[in-house]
Amino acid sequence: MISFLLCLALLIIGYFVYGKIVDNTFGPDDRETPAVRINDGVDYVVMPQWKLFLVQLLNIAGLGPIFGALQGALWGPVVFLWITFGTIFAGGVHDYFSGMMSERNEGASIAEVTGKYLGPVMQNIMRVFSVVLLIMVGTVFAVGPAGLIVTLCKNSGMSGVLTTTLFWLIIILVYYFIATFISIDAIIGKIYPVFGICLIIMAVGVIFGIFTNPAYTIPELWDHFGSMHPSGTPIWSFMFITVACGAISGFHSTQSPLMARCMKSEKQGHFVFYGAMVCEGIIALIWAAAGCSLYEVTGGLNTGLAAALAEGQSAAIYDVCSKTMGGIGIALAMIGVVICPVTSGDTAFRSARLTLADWLKLDQDSYANRLKLCVPVLGIGAFLGIGNALGFINYTVIWRYFSWTNQTLAMIVLWAASMYLFKEKKNYWITAVPATFMSAVSCTYFVLAPECLGGLLNSKTAEGATIYNTALAYPIGIIFAIAMLAIFLHATKKTTAKKAA
Repeated sequence: MISFLLCLALLIIGYFVYGKIVDNTFGPDDRETPAVRINDGVDYVVMPQWKLFLVQLLNIAGLGPIFGALQGALWGPVVFLWITFGTIFAGGVHDYFSGMMSERNEGASIAEVTGKYLGPVMQNIMRVFSVVLLIMVGTVFAVGPAGLIVTLCKNSGMSGVLTTTLFWLIIILVYYFIATFISIDAIIGKIYPVFGICLIIMAVGVIFGIFTNPAYTIPELWDHFGSMHPSGTPIWSFMFITVACGAISGFHSTQSPLMARCMKSEKQGHFVFYGAMVCEGIIALIWAAAGCSLYEVTGGLNTGLAAALAEGQSAAIYDVCSKTMGGIGIALAMIGVVICPVTSGDTAFRSARLTLADWLKLDQDSYANRLKLCVPVLGIGAFLGIGNALGFINYTVIWRYFSWTNQTLAMIVLWAASMYLFKEKKNYWITAVPATFMSAVSCTYFVLAPECLGGLLNSKTAEGATIYNTALAYPIGIIFAIAMLAIFLHATKKTTAKKAA
């Protein structure tokens, strides 16, 4: 298990060493924060640092670092590298700057922050992008838990209205409305830290169960360096898109401003933003290790894990917890698969409200203004969710695009951070390098993925297996990344020349 322990150590060291470099590059100071200066008792509320950390962790995590990491484990222990180095050099940097740039701009949503540094066109793109993405996330994280609760009720012998998805969906949506409307400290600030601790305990229990059971061995990276994916799906760039929340995720940039509005001091940013991402990376590393060690490998391929994942995400999580922790694990799994998505869903709707408020310049300290946004946002979510529950709407095809849009959002935020650092005359390479990397990831995936251009460019074998057109996609991805870097450097030179003139 040396590979796992090395990666775990690197993540912890990365927080203290590279995380501090990132923090020093930004340069937090003693200026008055938006939480102190504005403090409207609704969205701008001062919270203690430990609570900020746990709420941020739950906001950005949910089931992301669990199920994404399990899916990533299909490629084998090579996924440890992406989780480790992606978290340290990309995800932590992305989350830190999305939060701290928001903090420096009155706690503005990421669309407004991006617009300030990349221009009005990108601002409007990001506004639409963010709101659509957040409503989709909120809706899926309402429908999913509602279905899981129905399964639990049926398995417990219940019948009637308690076994209908529509009933539980309405309950969850009503809760979402309340949590989106009232003060962030009323519900989110009080109960989320508890669930954040549960998320951590669940991960610790899983790794403890693996370490204490001689039947389970985490495979070494050097013994399985190639792909172990049963379907032959390429590592580049599918693995980098699949393990989103466990390495880098654009969704996080929509959540960071929530905590940027609740910080008492800028110096809390390292622990709250970079630290929460490293914690999520550790959780993802543990679940990826579980995926690599608990299931049968046939012919060098992770066929056992693929079969477990085919049963659905809740079933796979349930299986891992029951194998590693027994009865306690099953209880934790049930909390995880129901509560974790709900806690990401309500903050997604809250972020959508704040993004629209910034866009429309509507102050949120009055009940009327909050209602003007809560009603349509939750109304659309209810329409999609209830329509799906009744079988009238199938948005699974649209949801497939989430993987690509999520990482593209991360790419845009990193380019915005690079422009911010350039304007502040600081080392912009700390964000420009991961931005270039993510540009290659996003473009390559767009060319290869079946829901994108892959449907036109890929081919099939006689048996129906997909032959990915990597010969075309890889060069296009590299050229696109180089072009993005060139555009950024040209913009910096143009800005410098204007100042000199």
